[in-house]
Amino acid sequence: MPATREDRRLALALRAGDPGALETFHARFGGAVFGYLMHVLRERAAAEDVFQAVMTEVWRRAPRYDPDRGSLVTWALTIARSRAIDELRRRRPEPLDPADIPEPSVAGGAESAPQDQALDRWRMAHLLAQIPSEERRLLELRFYAELSQTEIAAQTGLPLGTIKSRMVRGLERLRGLMDEEGLA
Repeated sequence: MPATREDRRLALALRAGDPGALETFHARFGGAVFGYLMHVLRERAAAEDVFQAVMTEVWRRAPRYDPDRGSLVTWALTIARSRAIDELRRRRPEPLDPADIPEPSVAGGAESAPQDQALDRWRMAHLLAQIPSEERRLLELRFYAELSQTEIAAQTGLPLGTIKSRMVRGLERLRGLMDEEGLA
């Protein structure tokens, strides 16, 4: 799961202390990180507080980010997971053994813990956000709304052939992004 060239450039800018790099980081990954925190913590105020801690930690730890170990989004979500665990521990009076909390899983699957499945959904949402909107919308209708291509054509008013070709292009782009992230 090595980082993309774009991740490497952004990491270099973060290391250099460029405030614009943190803004770019926030724009690219903030939604995925915050969404993950909302899912795990289930309280907006707590998610906002932990999100701020994650962004501060990203800024502080940028010099230690190793692009050969993973993408920036994976690194950020790993930090978010750790801070979310800290927040959950703070809420619970009884000790919580970190070994009892499953590690983030790229593969997902039926046996994955809910946190792993949420992490996978946020990674996918991040990837989908990078493909053209007309392709993304059709893929979302197909896979999230579970509409058939014929139903999508009826709902959008687009010809069935257009639906099919855009979905193929969207899936190809998505596969390429997943390959770049090491998720394929």
